[in-house]
Amino acid sequence: MTATDERLAMPRTFPAGFVWGTATAAYQIEGAVSADGRGLSIWDTFCRMPGAVARGESGEFACDHYHRWQEDVDLMKDLGAGAYRFSVAWPRVLPDGRGPVNRRGLDFYRRLVDALREGGIEPYVTLYHWDLPQALEDRGGWRVRDTAERFADYAEVMYDALGESVSNWITLNEPYCSAIVGYGEGRHAPGAREGHGALAAAHHLLLGHGLAVARLREMARPGQQVGVTLNMSPTVPVTSAPRDVQAARRMDLLVNRQFTEPLFGGAYASDMAETFGRITDFSFRRDGDLDIIGTPVDFLGVNYYYRLHVEAAPYEEADPARRSAFDLGVRTVTPQDARTSGLGWVVEPEGLYETLVGLTSRYPDLPPVYITENGYGDDGVLEDGGRIDYLRDHLAATCDAMTAGADVRGYFCWSLMDNFEWARGYSARFGLVHVDYDTQVRTPKASFHWMRDFIADPVVTGPVTTGPVDILVAGTPRGERPAGD
Repeated sequence: MTATDERLAMPRTFPAGFVWGTATAAYQIEGAVSADGRGLSIWDTFCRMPGAVARGESGEFACDHYHRWQEDVDLMKDLGAGAYRFSVAWPRVLPDGRGPVNRRGLDFYRRLVDALREGGIEPYVTLYHWDLPQALEDRGGWRVRDTAERFADYAEVMYDALGESVSNWITLNEPYCSAIVGYGEGRHAPGAREGHGALAAAHHLLLGHGLAVARLREMARPGQQVGVTLNMSPTVPVTSAPRDVQAARRMDLLVNRQFTEPLFGGAYASDMAETFGRITDFSFRRDGDLDIIGTPVDFLGVNYYYRLHVEAAPYEEADPARRSAFDLGVRTVTPQDARTSGLGWVVEPEGLYETLVGLTSRYPDLPPVYITENGYGDDGVLEDGGRIDYLRDHLAATCDAMTAGADVRGYFCWSLMDNFEWARGYSARFGLVHVDYDTQVRTPKASFHWMRDFIADPVVTGPVTTGPVDILVAGTPRGERPAGD
């Protein structure tokens, strides 16, 4: 065996008590969008916009989890999962985003949580995974402060309903996607392309998170945990040229530091004004907001799929004042000879190592971390060796990061089953379980069986990902500023 083979075959063992689970999101699996008093969400509206979603598809039926939840819980039990991360559809509980509670919607989640408990599966409840009630969007959505306050009210409603059975709460999933992809890029609901509005949405999402944490803490019982989930992508300049390094730092700010700095660093990122000062006056910020946003949490959820390899590019809008928050003069590229998923996403498990170790280094008071999403997209083949390789290598990277000092407590594979993948519709499949959307038949894939065996004996081999972390959450190391052109 060569030295390279030995490095590839090095076994890693996860500690006892490490949490193993799978993850889903309400709009992606539930279907039943008009059932039992559920209100309209921004994704229901967005899917009706011509050209918004591939092939005009929507989550109207999805995996029909609303009616088939017991079958899906049985799949988790067969997998050996000890935890399940799912989201609550806000409009299913509060059809108008506020006001009267829809008891039939709450009953669905009560039944689900009870079944999970009976099956020995710990529920991890995400309060917001992108499906804002349309009634709140009509009043300004996340652009306005009132939505953050309504979110805290909604958190209280959910705790009143499930607080005796749920010990782990996640406020937001990927506020970057909600704010920037939804209000800046326009690729997700509500489909806006704004500058000030997108940045205001990002701020109000964080504010809503902080308000909800405070509300949940007022009601929480001993041992209950509250956290937040961020999508993290180390941002790598394709060359060392100053313009590419600057582009990487701008992208890192947009995706990563815009959220991590106020949450865990006690301040807004230092280059926010430099990067966005021409499209916003930051008037959405108020005294005391940072204290609310930075309310300590019990854990951080990290969603990791890939690094971002970027280079400088022309701005789409010549007038800086008219640019969307997504228009940064940055272009993402795929490195030559890169390993890619079935969706063309670059597969780099070392990026997960860099994310975990970089966060630990940058934020000394970082709470424990759960990897709340990590997965591989393809066209749904049952013999999905690419997914097995992806999971194996990222689990190895996770273990390497733990050896390097990252306090990681659990791993949730995305996803339990194929589902509605937002603007991609149903063509992209991330599931351990194949779903035939015509018949709703569930069929475990090869990766399901591999993951079941792994959970039973969590020892993994894969490429070694130890080494220095030259990028911080991404971009440039803390304290360094890229030189000018």
